[in-house]
Amino acid sequence: MRTNDTIPSGGTRRRSVLGGAAAVAAGFALAGCGGGTDDEKAAPKERKKGQQITLTFWSWVPGIDKPVDLWNSKNPEVQVQVEKVSAVNGAQYAKMHAAIKAGNPPDLGQIEFPVVPSFLLDNGLLDLTTVGGERYKKQFVGWQWQQSVFGKGVYAVPQASGPMGLFVRQDLFDKWDIEPPATWDEYEAAAKKIRKKGAWIETFAPTNGNRFAGYAWQAGAKWYAADGDTWTVALDDEPTRKVADYWEGLVRQKLIKTIPDRQNAWYKDIQTGAIPAWLGASWGDALLVGNAPDTKGKWRAVPLPQWTKGADAQANWGGSTTAVFAGATYPKDALDFAVWLNTDPEAIALLIEGGYGFPSAKTGYKTTDLDVHKEFFGGQAYSKVFKEAGDHVDTSWQWGPGVDTLYQRLGDAFTEALSSGDSFRSVLKKVQAQTVGDLKGKGLKVESGG
Repeated sequence: MRTNDTIPSGGTRRRSVLGGAAAVAAGFALAGCGGGTDDEKAAPKERKKGQQITLTFWSWVPGIDKPVDLWNSKNPEVQVQVEKVSAVNGAQYAKMHAAIKAGNPPDLGQIEFPVVPSFLLDNGLLDLTTVGGERYKKQFVGWQWQQSVFGKGVYAVPQASGPMGLFVRQDLFDKWDIEPPATWDEYEAAAKKIRKKGAWIETFAPTNGNRFAGYAWQAGAKWYAADGDTWTVALDDEPTRKVADYWEGLVRQKLIKTIPDRQNAWYKDIQTGAIPAWLGASWGDALLVGNAPDTKGKWRAVPLPQWTKGADAQANWGGSTTAVFAGATYPKDALDFAVWLNTDPEAIALLIEGGYGFPSAKTGYKTTDLDVHKEFFGGQAYSKVFKEAGDHVDTSWQWGPGVDTLYQRLGDAFTEALSSGDSFRSVLKKVQAQTVGDLKGKGLKVESGG
């Protein structure tokens, strides 16, 4: 990622927009945000009547070809060409940033909620209010729409969220007389019982910063905040330290593995029962079905364990948008496609079939429509678990700039700590300092909190 770039042309504007990013969401008044240069305010290029065009769309969403094919069959004048990009270790974003820097980005791209602000540092995304994008706000879940609202601008169309839950091998839990844990204390107790059976309840995946952020989110952390034009980075806050201490304790007791999740060794453990549980997100149903087909009927979904018994604190892992890049040739047509993709009932049905997450649209589907793998989950209406989780996510959580780099730094630091024996708290302290330095290097006003 571009962690050491100098500020390109337009840097003053991006600092203004990002200075107001979290502040506007948090209710602070900011003057002057969302303003642009004369070039940026110029009328967007429009397609002539009858003109045929092709838009390029970079995405990694499973099954994305099907809704795109449907669009193409209905819109012969505006064809969309999908290019699949790798989502391994942020490869898709490195490619997108490089394309922006080279001046040849696609028209549209799949961008997760946490990394939208990083693209504003590149002036890489189109402010959709310049083509009337703000009028679609009411069609989407409020907090998810707000993830791409910075200053007075709207920079992406929300697609899906990832409310979290716990997937368990119910057959093994029953065999070993273990109840699905309702609290994190019970989770640790279950881990001890499972380890005695020769298995591990889970893995602490050191390079999965996205999931670690979900844990912190549930615990009440606030990694980013802004007051006026100043960002505060608080990765090393008390809730996140509590999370770090907890997982370090499980690692030190050798109750969990420390291999990466969603890679070959982990898939093998999921298939064999060596790992009988996974703290995942709503889109994890398709991942389990696709990579552990022989375990059909044995899995169930249950809510996240709670820090306090009887509480209902939830979290979100990821969440995606369809963004229009600033260099899009026909931005109005690109916006039309992005909105259609994420609100049309037929498109949503095809996205659900592919396993893309929990729709951001307010209408066009029923929760039960997401139970596409009901038989795999033993007949459970499992999507209800994630619907209820999504309804109780702390919507005050706000992402800030540099999250993609922050994740890389977390991965490096956790990997080093596992090797050296350093504390997980030292990871938080180190990465917070690095992140503050990264953002200052981008020309932003930043303070260290926690």
